[in-house]
Amino acid sequence: MLERDHTVVTINGSEYLADPGQNLLDLINSTNETVPQICYNESLGPIETCDTCIVQVNGELKRACGLKVEAGMRVQTELPQVKIAQKEALDTILENHELYCTVCDYNNGDCEIHNTMDEFGLEHQSRPFKEKPYNRDDSGSFYRYDPDQCILCGRCVEVCQDVQVNETLTIDWERQQPRVIWDNDVPIDQSSCVNCGQCSTVCPCNAMMEKGMEGDAGFLTGQEPGLLKSMIDLTKKVETGYGPLFAVSDTEAAMREERIKKTKTVCTYCGVGCSFDVWTKDREVLKVVPHAESPANGISTCVKGKFGWDYVNSKDRLTKPLIRKGEIFEEVEWDEAISYVAKRFNEIKVEKGADHLGFISSSKATNEESYLMQKLARQIIGTNNIDNCSRYCQTPATMGLFRTVGHGGDSGSISDIAKAELVITIGSNTAESHPVLASRIKRSHKLFNQKLFVFDLRKHEMAQRADRFYRPKPGSDLVWLSAVTKYILDQGWEDRKFLDEWVNSYEEYKQSLEPFTLEYASDLTGIPVDELKNVAEEIAKSETVSICWAMGITQHMRGSDTSTAISNLLLVTGNYMKPGAGAYPLRGHNNVQGCSDFGSMPNFFPGYEKTTDDEVRSRYEKAWGVELPAEFGKDNHQMIEAIHDGNLSSMFVIGEDTGIVDANINYVTDAFEKLDFFVVQDLFLTKTAEYADVVLPAAPSLEKDGTFTNTERRIQRLYKSLDPLPGAKPDWEILSLLAKEMGYDWGYEHPAEIMAESASLSPMFAGVTYDRLEGYNSLQWPVAQDGTDTPLLFTEGFPFEDKKARLYPLDFQLEYDTTDEYDLHVNNGRLLEHFHEGNMTYKSEGIARKTPNSFVEVSPELAKERGIEEGAQVKLISDAGSATGRVTITDRVSGKELFMPLNDNGKSAINFLTDNRVDKDSNTPAYKEIAVKMKILKKEGESPIPSNNHRRGEPVPQVSVKVEKKWQREDYEFPGSKVRR
Repeated sequence: MLERDHTVVTINGSEYLADPGQNLLDLINSTNETVPQICYNESLGPIETCDTCIVQVNGELKRACGLKVEAGMRVQTELPQVKIAQKEALDTILENHELYCTVCDYNNGDCEIHNTMDEFGLEHQSRPFKEKPYNRDDSGSFYRYDPDQCILCGRCVEVCQDVQVNETLTIDWERQQPRVIWDNDVPIDQSSCVNCGQCSTVCPCNAMMEKGMEGDAGFLTGQEPGLLKSMIDLTKKVETGYGPLFAVSDTEAAMREERIKKTKTVCTYCGVGCSFDVWTKDREVLKVVPHAESPANGISTCVKGKFGWDYVNSKDRLTKPLIRKGEIFEEVEWDEAISYVAKRFNEIKVEKGADHLGFISSSKATNEESYLMQKLARQIIGTNNIDNCSRYCQTPATMGLFRTVGHGGDSGSISDIAKAELVITIGSNTAESHPVLASRIKRSHKLFNQKLFVFDLRKHEMAQRADRFYRPKPGSDLVWLSAVTKYILDQGWEDRKFLDEWVNSYEEYKQSLEPFTLEYASDLTGIPVDELKNVAEEIAKSETVSICWAMGITQHMRGSDTSTAISNLLLVTGNYMKPGAGAYPLRGHNNVQGCSDFGSMPNFFPGYEKTTDDEVRSRYEKAWGVELPAEFGKDNHQMIEAIHDGNLSSMFVIGEDTGIVDANINYVTDAFEKLDFFVVQDLFLTKTAEYADVVLPAAPSLEKDGTFTNTERRIQRLYKSLDPLPGAKPDWEILSLLAKEMGYDWGYEHPAEIMAESASLSPMFAGVTYDRLEGYNSLQWPVAQDGTDTPLLFTEGFPFEDKKARLYPLDFQLEYDTTDEYDLHVNNGRLLEHFHEGNMTYKSEGIARKTPNSFVEVSPELAKERGIEEGAQVKLISDAGSATGRVTITDRVSGKELFMPLNDNGKSAINFLTDNRVDKDSNTPAYKEIAVKMKILKKEGESPIPSNNHRRGEPVPQVSVKVEKKWQREDYEFPGSKVRR
């Protein structure tokens, strides 16, 4: 407060207290004074292109957005010369933008040009609108650009260059008539644009607009171009000034509010947990609008969250329950389906025992639905055979953190990753798997001197951007991590104070590191000794280190141990308990964190309390009125094995295409055929559902209320945007119907009641209520009874009895390698534009036309050796099966490394190649340990990467919009200079 006392700014004669270094326009906006501002956006910062925020500062006319407050600064916003300069700037804008608001799809109350002109009271402009010599660009799948409506504010460029950091957009200030361009001046569809949609989000007018809005938003929009032009001309003739125009358009905009519904939701794709408003008209999704207050993403989105909603209205949606009759499915009514499922579950329970039934919950369903799924298994059936798809990806990371620091989630928030001095990503294609989170890293790296080290097999975007990029031998990350940790200890670079105060088992752990010499690590990983030394030194000298990892770590036979090694390194260097530091296992699905948090695991009740804990179990027994099983149940992997062994007779799978996403497809689908009774609950007749006896039609996230928990432990509400398709039901309603039919009337009328029950039973969620999660509010667990949440973990110690973390000794044995016969290694992972097996994203025509199929990445050197070219067709054969695909030749992979995306459920599905090997501690399949041989089916052909795919583009990196080039143009004069003349 004392520092603030020195920063007093006088605005129109009144004194205001400002934060040191605060932006002047931000200060003005916090007062009752008003200043026009079109290019400025709080999420983007000053761009200084529109000149509308001119004020007088200490006697001079200046742009308020380009100034920081200084003590004694005297500001005037109402002087005649200020208003004249502002009007000059506004006139220049209207020279570039034609006001035809009533017949514009952007006239929804939030057009910043319209609102600014209206608030300023501008009735006429000095210079008429001038058409530009450029055609509208409609080439892209999702948004279009109209140069005639563009005011060159540069917001789209700023957000592309410095927020999303895709670096596609620039303004060509050198042209006679400047304009926004893509890459080196190519159409949108031929550029490096990844369709994140942020340009259309921040555009202040209708220049950059979502195609879903066109012709659908307004009552008078959607006209043919010729008729539209006539309507614009007629409007101009009838209305003598802007006042009447704004009055009519405001009325029409108010009418739109009656039919356009704007509902807050949370993205249904990756674990970043982006939240935004979804605009709908009837069942049509018009657009998605993120907000500055969206806690995980701010104004950011990716192509899937912004545009990937077509699946909701897909003709392939299930709308009737299906019961198998012989070889075909027959549509039935809900009563018959529920009655049949309940009857068969009860029969199997009586005949063979509760543990002959298994339940797999959905990482795409809500927290409340996960809670009910495990409640159904435990309370009604009497088994702990309940799991979810975290077993396929993130359970090893959770286990590594449980061993060392006691909580199986991100140490802090996405903002902590952004503020770290050094970020290390290991086995994570972050820019494609978690694009919005990756943008925070890219921004800090580009603008704020953050260091970035990447360890991965592929030279993906984050690797290309990294200060240091290493390609360790597959499955060897534990070795270099342990060797680097040992070297730090050998050099005395550890955080001794932190270790003494907060960490146990130091001596035992240090002794366990003896085998991990730099030479041993170098021989095994392929990383030179000097490089390992440099990595160790950089980690040790950095004040804050955040390590992010994903499936490239967890999906190995040593996944849990490698995750543990990451946490050990962070403990030795004191990188817990402080902002900007910690462990960040990046969760894959939108609610894979929450699905586990709320008890869909074979060994935990909600909040990670063990089923074997008598005190915990008695708490649930009292609440649920039954005796509950104590022994751990079967996980996903064990359930499939148990089916083959005759020890599991029935399965109930919700929202998981297990027959595609589980390892060793042939083995898994063979198990399905052996089941006595199989129930699948999903949006579509998936590959897994094809094996079911009963298929129940579920509802997606837009059609229900609930909560999701993202990768940073953030619980957020989603609200029903659309009524469920007739015949489909939300998962929580289906589970409640089934429970009632089986004699347990839960009586829930809204998911809020389910959350309240969970919060009353699990200390981790004690203070979670729907009221506290209203709107864009969120809570990061653990949440105390009074609603206090925990954005940063461990600030008061670790959740062990003595409050100390534990270093965990490890050893290593190389368990996987290629052979003379199976001489190629197949890596696999996610793509930016598709999600997982593609059941939702392939329903999007725009996404499918950009990336219509999967592919096989082959290195240039391997292609030359095998005599194949782009588009070749190959068959990959492992000891478990085979898959075919078309080749793209790229240096993203090297040597005998191959890469296949996960997004295929046909002949290119990666899990035709995977086998039954798993992480020894968590049973997570070792998806990343696949050795294959290659059979060439066709030596060349059409490339699987279309010509309009963003991977073929050529970004043009720069910082901001290069506004100085505008100021240097001969036809530019600062409006304040004109006034001074």
